[in-house]
Amino acid sequence: MSRLFGTDGIRGIFNQDLTEELAYKVGKVLGQKYSGQKFLIVRDTRESGEPLQKALVSGLMESDLTILLAGVLPTPAAALLTKKLECLAVVISASHNPYQYNGIKILKLGYKLPDEEEDEIQKIIENLDLRASRHLKGKILEFPEAEEIYVQAIKKMYENIDFRGLKIAVDAANGSAYKTTPRVLRELGLKVDVYANNPDGRNINDGCGSLHPSFLARYVYDYDLGILHDGDADRCILLTPGGKEINGDKIMGITAVRMKQEGRLSNDTVVGTIMSNVGLESFLTERGIKFLRTKVGDKYVLEKMLEVGANLGGERSGHIIFLDRSTTGDGLITALEFLSTMVKLGKNANELEQLVLDFPQVMINVEVEDKSVAESEELSKEVALLRKPGYRIVIRPSGTEKVIRIMVEGPDEKWISATANHLAELVKSLDSRRG
Repeated sequence: MSRLFGTDGIRGIFNQDLTEELAYKVGKVLGQKYSGQKFLIVRDTRESGEPLQKALVSGLMESDLTILLAGVLPTPAAALLTKKLECLAVVISASHNPYQYNGIKILKLGYKLPDEEEDEIQKIIENLDLRASRHLKGKILEFPEAEEIYVQAIKKMYENIDFRGLKIAVDAANGSAYKTTPRVLRELGLKVDVYANNPDGRNINDGCGSLHPSFLARYVYDYDLGILHDGDADRCILLTPGGKEINGDKIMGITAVRMKQEGRLSNDTVVGTIMSNVGLESFLTERGIKFLRTKVGDKYVLEKMLEVGANLGGERSGHIIFLDRSTTGDGLITALEFLSTMVKLGKNANELEQLVLDFPQVMINVEVEDKSVAESEELSKEVALLRKPGYRIVIRPSGTEKVIRIMVEGPDEKWISATANHLAELVKSLDSRRG
């Protein structure tokens, strides 16, 4: 069996890669491994969430533990609750992916499980006795208070900031934050209109959310800021009133300056990834802030943050960790940190967006059957021939999809576009030869 766990837990198409049987196995193994403990179960709005939850819970119930069913909530809410309740959590979500996908993510005291524990769980799954136990030892409790605990915790972080007068548009991606984000913002005094907030099980991330900013861009001209989540609301992309995107790199750069001024930026360090734009690195370096890069994946960003004592890190995609606020990326916290910067610096979104200049960057996602093409000798040789000073080429397999991501960055837009497309065609050719 290939490795079950990617960079963000188990992920796949429901009833193909991720089945109810697999969810049952995961539940059974978790119950055996963590017998006697509490498990919080959270899901997003996909139609496959309930059957997967039912299967997972049936496996957990074979062990002596307490199961708290919290319903639909953002992934970061689960992370916060595991710390407050001193429990584990299982999040059933596929984040930014279409509704056909789903995933299983395990959290312990606010953090994802380390690779070693995931590998141990997979080994047990591979040798599991599938006979169901006749004796169900677990206890199930509905836990509707989960939303209230999360909402009040976030509000408390920002209760001393006067947001009144700001008018915000939220694209909830028909996902797990369709209630929580608007509620928190309104209770903090902002005027809020919400779009893509009628989930039907199949419309999560469908032409909306952080991967589709053009949807909210049609409406945002009448607001001070647009906030876009993905399906599980661990990421956030912003829009200016003119519809210009404020990506994760820009959000980190802008908030880092304010945090440094306040003496809140730990070790004057920000952690990004190999995909972070050189423009962010230049912006931070000029202001005396150290910038470090990791592999792509918020788990790797978090590892580096803990290693160097940083409290701000993230990805261009909008996964941003404010470690003094949360142990994981939280799209709502990210939005509130940016809004706090607007209030404290007295600048609007247009003015702040212009502070961090992006170098031209082209990104292409190539669907493949064999992701190991990304490490092929022929591709590596071609990249080596194309490299030149002032430019960056990054090719990497996705941790959650059958996709190879190509990024080319540099001052000449024609060259980077042509190079990215050339490499995409080469990847397709190499993949077809292996097929």
